Amino acid sequence: MAAAATEKVHVLAHPLVNSTLSKLRQTTTTAKEFREGIHDISLVLAIEASRELEEETFSGQTPVGPFTGSRIKPKIGLTPVLRAGLGMTDALLSLFPTAPVYHLGIFREKVTLQPVEYYSKLPTVTTVDMVFLLDPLIATGGTACAALNMVLDWGIPLTHIKLLCVLASQEGLNRVRSEYPGLEVWVAAVDSKLTSNGLVSPGLGDTGDRLYNTLREAEL
Repeated sequence: MAAAATEKVHVLAHPLVNSTLSKLRQTTTTAKEFREGIHDISLVLAIEASRELEEETFSGQTPVGPFTGSRIKPKIGLTPVLRAGLGMTDALLSLFPTAPVYHLGIFREKVTLQPVEYYSKLPTVTTVDMVFLLDPLIATGGTACAALNMVLDWGIPLTHIKLLCVLASQEGLNRVRSEYPGLEVWVAAVDSKLTSNGLVSPGLGDTGDRLYNTLREAEL
């Protein structure tokens, strides 16, 4: 699969991803279809982000004879940002079924647009070698930066964190890159505009509300 890469920021370039994202953007897309689309794009992001994971070999036996197999060496942890990050989690678990899931609760205050941390399931001691941080939408970048800071404070080095997101604003992506240079980012697409109230345009709308069908009537 082709991906447009700038330093460690990788923007997917694939017709199936583009088509799925276009469906997600539409207001007529149902919550069920939205969840399925987020899952499908997340799966592609995870596969692409896993290309350079270190492998280790082992000796095995097929019904015909012996073989040398390989398995992923680092222990992967998943850290979805609540609540929208939950929409990406099942896709990642289909590839890493034994990965622990550490939920991070962060919301954006509506007036100041600043991130507010309210929950962390990170254990006291680091128990994984690498973290996939799952945040479907990067708008101002504040939530992603707050989540990254939580994972770094936990003890995971920046080089062992991969940020996966479905859509980002250019401004938000620039902020993340500026505050955390060297971070590996995988994103399906980047929109150029960020509105005055911190919404990606044309964007997807509120990802959490669209995932879980909690849109107010005026937003439908």
